[in-house]
Formats: sequence, C-alpha cells, structure tokens
Amino acid sequence: MELADKIVLLLHLIGFAALFGGILSQARVREPEVNAAMLHGSYTMLVTGLALAVFAWTGDDPGEQADVAKLVTKLVISAIITFLVIINRRFTSIPKGLWGLLGLLTMGNAALAVLWQ
Repeated sequence: MELADKIVLLLHLIGFAALFGGILSQARVREPEVNAAMLHGSYTMLVTGLALAVFAWTGDDPGEQADVAKLVTKLVISAIITFLVIINRRFTSIPKGLWGLLGLLTMGNAALAVLWQ
C-alpha cells in the first residue's frame, strides 16, 4: 500500500507541474487561454488529491492521523481550480486577472501542502 501511495503522490506532483507549467507558459502572452496542460493537470491534481486523502484517512498506522482540515482545504482549492479551468476552456482567451488567480490558487495549494504542519 505504501508503494501505491508513493505512485499516487508522484502523479499528484506531475499534475501540479502540468497545471503550473501551463499557467507559466503564458506569462508573456497578451491574451492567455486555458490550455491542455492546465486542463489535464487540474484533473490529475484533483483525482490524485482525492486518492491521497483516502489513503490518509484509511492509513494502517494509528499513530499517524490525517489532518482533516488541511485535506479538506486543499481539496476545495483543487476543486475550485478545476471548475475554473473547465468552465473557461471553451473561450479563446481568458482575462489576465483570472490567469493570475489560477496561478495564485495553484501556488497557494502547493504552499499549504508544504507549510501547514
């Protein structure tokens, strides 16, 4: 089960890299858009985040408790990111403010994972 947890964590990090890379690749573009990397990265982050939460809640080690508030906060942020990406995928461009918000939410989600102890 530990190997499965590590594989899902790796996929989660790949999803983050795809999402954030898709956002950063448009830093100099006049009219940014929701590209395929952002779409698939957000899907991957949400699905693997849910899987990691299930692994944490059903862990074998009783001494290691899952921080429910942290997991729920991260899942809500991931769901918001995925929702924004999905509904704005059909447009040829998105406002710079939405592009910035997606980047901020993505980095905030990563910061929560690392800094919230």
